[in-house]
Amino acid sequence: MQEPETVETKTSETKVPEMNSPTGTITKIQPSAQSQEQWLKYGEQISSYIKQITDNAGTFFNQYKQLFTYIGISVAALIAVKVVLSILDALNDVPLVAPTFELIGIGYSAWFIYRYLLKASTRNELTSEITTLKSQVVGKDA
Repeated sequence: MQEPETVETKTSETKVPEMNSPTGTITKIQPSAQSQEQWLKYGEQISSYIKQITDNAGTFFNQYKQLFTYIGISVAALIAVKVVLSILDALNDVPLVAPTFELIGIGYSAWFIYRYLLKASTRNELTSEITTLKSQVVGKDA
């Protein structure tokens, strides 16, 4: 096998091999070091940009952690209410369940009136329980 001859062109300084051999050998062109350096530079820029984005996202979430907690609790409460209402709607379609719920509601209302609303002393007890619960929920004496 013969070595391919190189011919210099005037437009660039790279040497292009001529194909004078009968077998037609092809020489591989090695990638230039300059393009590899450019890719490394681009890779470093991209990695620094991604690091900056993750740092900014972390500080953002730490700064607004309480807001995200409130939003998450609100969304969870809305989902829970929707689920409970759909379960009650499904149970309401079952025969004899709706009248049973009505009887339970009437019975509880009668017991509540008898227990807390008929006498003045029990009304005062109910008022004190409501005040205690209100102070526990709000966190201060109202």
